[in-house]
Amino acid sequence: MKVAFIGGGMMAEAMLSAIITKGALSPEAITVSDIDQNRLKLLRERYGIQCTSDNCRAIQGKDIIILAIKPQIVCEVATALRLELRPDQSVLSVLAGVGIAALKQYLGHDAIIRVMPNTPSQIGEGMSVWTATERVPSDHKRMVSTILAAMGKEIYFDAEKYIDMATAISGSGPAYVFLITEALTDAAVHIGLPRKIASELVLQTFLGSVRLAQASDKHLAELRNMVTSPGGTTAAGLLRLEGGGLRATLTQTVIAAYQKAQELGKSS
Repeated sequence: MKVAFIGGGMMAEAMLSAIITKGALSPEAITVSDIDQNRLKLLRERYGIQCTSDNCRAIQGKDIIILAIKPQIVCEVATALRLELRPDQSVLSVLAGVGIAALKQYLGHDAIIRVMPNTPSQIGEGMSVWTATERVPSDHKRMVSTILAAMGKEIYFDAEKYIDMATAISGSGPAYVFLITEALTDAAVHIGLPRKIASELVLQTFLGSVRLAQASDKHLAELRNMVTSPGGTTAAGLLRLEGGGLRATLTQTVIAAYQKAQELGKSS
């Protein structure tokens, strides 16, 4: 199986790193196309892959074409590729908000895979959700599953509508987590902890709490109650969080991200 990346940005590199590190594909089976020559030089030196600035050349002889470009230029890039695509090739898109119908129209192609990974994929701890059209061969689906599993965890959806919903959680979610951890770290500094120690406390607390939740069969509310003693410090902190509307704010955050994904899909 051979793969071509159209675009060599952060997400493309996250996928590249996972694919090669986990042995899903050999470097010789991968070509990356990008207009940034310095970026191509870095990727070639770092991963030993083939590189080119010619998108049409990149996809020749490849089985799966991965679109890892900015959504704003998908029409231009896809239109240029449509005459070069073969019926036995599959196109995988990681573009937020760009639906399968739009990709079919731009590419003049029916074998489409839509994936929404997230940035923790860079260290093999990602969460990817994906779907595929009926025209995608089963062996291509198996390869995509292997690639995404190398990046972390993956969930396949039969219905595309769930991709935008998941985008608002797992796709955008790392930014929410980073903001919350940043705020907690600043709060720890505010009460007197050195910043380096505050950062270590916050990050390890998040990491340990998530791993505990994954390992436990208890409901999240039950785990929270285990930490909360009547009249204690945690109860006082939680009261302030609830009073500040944390639950409602997070819900509104997810809804806003979901609606934006839908808007991007309509405008693409």
